[in-house]
Amino acid sequence: MFHNMPQAILDRMRELEQIDVLDRAGGTARMKRLRQIPPEVGRFIALLAAAAPDGRCIEIGTSAGYSTLWLALSCRAKGRKVTTFEVQDEKAKLARTTFDVAGVTDVVQLVHGDALNHLPACNEIGFCFLDAEKEVYDRCYEAVVPHLVPGGLLVADNAISHEAPLRPMLDRAMHDERVDALIVPIGKGALVCRKN
Repeated sequence: MFHNMPQAILDRMRELEQIDVLDRAGGTARMKRLRQIPPEVGRFIALLAAAAPDGRCIEIGTSAGYSTLWLALSCRAKGRKVTTFEVQDEKAKLARTTFDVAGVTDVVQLVHGDALNHLPACNEIGFCFLDAEKEVYDRCYEAVVPHLVPGGLLVADNAISHEAPLRPMLDRAMHDERVDALIVPIGKGALVCRKN
């Protein structure tokens, strides 16, 4: 999966990484920052998604599609597709460009809209990556967990960097008997939940 990554995906990842560096330095003013995951988190979620049980692969919070590219690698390797949700117009437009130039439209479905409006219809989820606005994490968690297949995984980014605003959801996950959960100190911290 990582040893034979298509050049088009690698090239687009590099472009987005450069945009992200400029964003963090305050060098661009086109939209809200991309706030994308670092490459090591991309590899982490790709490995988890590839090891997840059969079921839908979804992502809540597409941004420019960087994390989606990592999930597309695992989905292509497993013969699956990823559905990704983005509510912001400019980011959805940028993500469409990402998927076109990276050549992953065969395994990626972008839904331009609020994930919370679509999650009730997302049954049999094998893997979910949550990296959206922090105020929706609680509701997304409660919408996804009942639809995870046994052994299904939910990974939520920013569990350490945004611990204070995410504390109610983190506490819920750690005490939720429906899942086994832990926080992995990778990137900005990832909450990993496995459905019992």
